[in-house]
Amino acid sequence: MNAKTASPSDFSIELRDVNYHINDIPGRSIVSNFSLTISRGETLVLLGRSGSGKTTLLKLINRLLVPSLGQVLVQGRATTDYDPIRLRRSIGYVIQEAGLFPHFTVAENVSLVPTLEKWDTSRIAVRVEEMLRLVGLAPAEFATRRPRELSGGQRQRVGVARALASDPPILLMDEPFGALDPVTRTELQREFSALARRLNKTIVFVTHDVREAILLASRIALLEAGRLVALAPPQEFLRLDHPEVHAFTASLAVSNGVSP
Repeated sequence: MNAKTASPSDFSIELRDVNYHINDIPGRSIVSNFSLTISRGETLVLLGRSGSGKTTLLKLINRLLVPSLGQVLVQGRATTDYDPIRLRRSIGYVIQEAGLFPHFTVAENVSLVPTLEKWDTSRIAVRVEEMLRLVGLAPAEFATRRPRELSGGQRQRVGVARALASDPPILLMDEPFGALDPVTRTELQREFSALARRLNKTIVFVTHDVREAILLASRIALLEAGRLVALAPPQEFLRLDHPEVHAFTASLAVSNGVSP
């Protein structure tokens, strides 16, 4: 979608000249002059090194943080105009290691937001079963298990099911597959890519793995020291002439056993 011709209603998320700094560290900005529009149904991958501001941007989107300057808009409204609890419940959030409540069963973890939203018990039960099947977990086998009884990949699947349970239009994912073994990680990446196309959610996905970004993204937004330095669809991204893009594409060559 061309941002020059799209109307504001076409955008799920907008960041307008966003700056975020820590008040007790004068002069240190974690995010600087950041502007970006994310279209409905798009999977935008935030790519960058550790400390580049990726997770901070996710927290700004769901108002865990508030911009020091500028505006973040969700569904056409500034995040500061929302009740923060209502905003967060309307956005799915998946983190590394899933962040499941260890004393809850799988079903109780998945049903968390619908329960808080006071859905009818029978509606919750149907939704939990639907979500577990969606992420490839048989309800009869997994619903009553505790997180400690699951593998890492299974916990991540439960985390995705929980984030989707209330059918939010937006899904934020913070390196959700980063702690998994390579084989499980590849399997979940492929499954998630297919799931994203099927669900047509607006997804903002954080990673420092350029391979993951290329596989999952509609567009890749590359961050360096809190600034947006490149933005393009995956195949165009690989051809961009920018030092930080070159650094990431060189890592692809090294991992393939090819000298950069």
